[in-house]
Amino acid sequence: MRYLHTMVRVSDIDASLDFYCNKLGMVETRRTEVPAGRFTLIFLAAPEDKDGAVSRRAPELELTYNWDPEEYGEGRNFGHLAFEVDDIYATCARLQEEGVTINRPPRDGRMAFVRSPDNISIEFLQKGKALEPQEPWLSMPNTGKW
Repeated sequence: MRYLHTMVRVSDIDASLDFYCNKLGMVETRRTEVPAGRFTLIFLAAPEDKDGAVSRRAPELELTYNWDPEEYGEGRNFGHLAFEVDDIYATCARLQEEGVTINRPPRDGRMAFVRSPDNISIEFLQKGKALEPQEPWLSMPNTGKW
């Protein structure tokens, strides 16, 4: 398992980039606009990790801007911790055997979510290409929030 990024939701891209980039010195490594989902993802890295964020995948900060206004109460602006795993199905099966609820099953062979005992969302992403969808994950519904 490898630590990938931490996601926080932001309400103002310009103010957030001013803070993280101009004031803290982080650098933007990539940006993705997702019109269908109505959000923008902006990934930032520490200056020393700028080149490594792309080539060796140093940990990044993911700023998520939802196009529709939303008040982020109760820590909703903090999104999740993300980890890359060698086999998302094996990871989820092991966690499930240990009593962890799989909140968002890896139906697509690529992504799953669980929550910590303190309700912190943890995202698992399949290393490399997504695995072929398979049961029991394919037909498993979401459970709770993720």
